[in-house]
Amino acid sequence: TIIGDEAFYGCNLFSVIIPSSVTSIGVSVFEDCANLKSVTIPNSVISIGQSAFQNCTSLTNIIIPNRITIIPESAFQNCFSLTSVMIPNSVVGIGVSTFAGCTDLTSITIPNSVRSIGYEDFDDCTNLNSVIFQGNAPGLGLNVFLGDQATVYYLPNTTGWGVLFGGRPTLLLNPHVQNDSSFGMQNNQFGFNIAGSSNLVIVVEASTNLSDPVWQPIQTNTLTGGSVYFSDPQWTNYPGRYYRLRSP
Repeated sequence: TIIGDEAFYGCNLFSVIIPSSVTSIGVSVFEDCANLKSVTIPNSVISIGQSAFQNCTSLTNIIIPNRITIIPESAFQNCFSLTSVMIPNSVVGIGVSTFAGCTDLTSITIPNSVRSIGYEDFDDCTNLNSVIFQGNAPGLGLNVFLGDQATVYYLPNTTGWGVLFGGRPTLLLNPHVQNDSSFGMQNNQFGFNIAGSSNLVIVVEASTNLSDPVWQPIQTNTLTGGSVYFSDPQWTNYPGRYYRLRSP
């Protein structure tokens, strides 16, 4: 039911599946497991100790269990290979330096449940391009985005946002396809206008099957002046195609 502090500290593990009987993961349990590439944490886990996965430099993705309320200090610090993090709506706080030094992390979504983010939480995430907040602006510690180049995106009808947030520029995430004369065939290509905040960067993805979709990015667009025209150069290769917009 409990994995104690430092239980697998520095072990030569490659993959870990934690059983659903476990409710607690202690301090530094997998710290310095440099070859650990994947770990499955069940939703039975209600607490994770600080530095639990610190310096797991081969770990590529993590799904935080949906009963966790605090992601603790340094939990994933220096996980250089981490590219995907899923944070559930149960989380209300993210600790100090939790994701600091995750240099391969390019984007992360912060759910609307999060109320506070600790200092230097994303320090030195040098490839972090976008941080998407789904709720009101949370409280921030110092130097949360130190050394980063990220743009902070926020949703309509949320509060607390200024021109900068944690020293990083903000943009209202409000892209939409315009149902106007641009929608449809233009110059023998299918396309449409995308409107939203000026300089917003939007990726257009496409899929051929909505019942079992596989979305493929096909074009990255910057809404210079608040709009951009998108056209699909490969539209004739498919009997039907669906499109969606996402942040980079």
